[in-house]
Amino acid sequence: MTRPLEGKVALVAGASRGAGRQIAVQLGAAGATVYATARTTRAQRSESGRPETIEETAELVTAAGGTGIAVQTDHLVPEQVRALVERIDAEQGRLDVLVNDIWGAEGLFSWDQKLWEHDLGIGLHILRLAVDTHIITSHFALPLLIRRPGGLVVEMTDGTAEHNAVNYRVSFFYDLAKASNLRMAFAQAEELKAFGATAVALTPGWLRSELMLEHFGVTEASWQDATEKQPHFVMSESPAFVGRAVAALAADPDVHRFTGQSLSSGGLAQVYGFTDLDGSRPDWMRYYDEVVQPDRPADPTGYR
Repeated sequence: MTRPLEGKVALVAGASRGAGRQIAVQLGAAGATVYATARTTRAQRSESGRPETIEETAELVTAAGGTGIAVQTDHLVPEQVRALVERIDAEQGRLDVLVNDIWGAEGLFSWDQKLWEHDLGIGLHILRLAVDTHIITSHFALPLLIRRPGGLVVEMTDGTAEHNAVNYRVSFFYDLAKASNLRMAFAQAEELKAFGATAVALTPGWLRSELMLEHFGVTEASWQDATEKQPHFVMSESPAFVGRAVAALAADPDVHRFTGQSLSSGGLAQVYGFTDLDGSRPDWMRYYDEVVQPDRPADPTGYR
């Protein structure tokens, strides 16, 4: 097995479940030491109430071949993030990859309410969870990341910049949060150029997260059963797919060619050649534009 990230150190902020968990795991599979952070541990759950924990993630990282280190962190609390980065510096003396995947707003949205109808306090809290956490984390982590040239920042979002520019993302607060993450990657790329570091935005496709599988009443092993309810779910992808996208970016010595750009897991699979767990390369963003939006029948032919 190749270990292109051996000796590299990554921080995956928001790693208890979903994309964040598998990003951590796939970085570990490539040999990295990965700090997995979130609020939910075996002893304490976050407001989302989800059962997945950062300890489980760290164990999966180590089992994959890396070194997983779980650190409970509330990324809305600057003092906790400062302490986290100081610990990484003390233990490793470096940070090569920062993945801002913090979210935690599941269940807070009123998807069918307009801005003026939505509870304002909850809406502003959603923005704090989705935007402020990323800013706080980068504020403290970037000085360590730029200590050596070649650092990588990945801002996780939903939808590419091109797609989101012309498509409303269901809810005012969700739309604004994901647009902010996209712009954060662009802005950080500009500020990091002089230090030889790269920042990109990255979106998965229709992600088979733990929450999504539960929504359809299926498991990762039986996910195709959900296509009876939602035929376009045939184009969904496992969290490992976007995890492999991040690992490929982190291992690419020429990754700076992407700096400031908005990328997708499906698009990067065409560049790097990695596959999903089933050996396919689902390109959800292209499928959405060419099949879902024109209201064509579900058909993955040529898209995965």
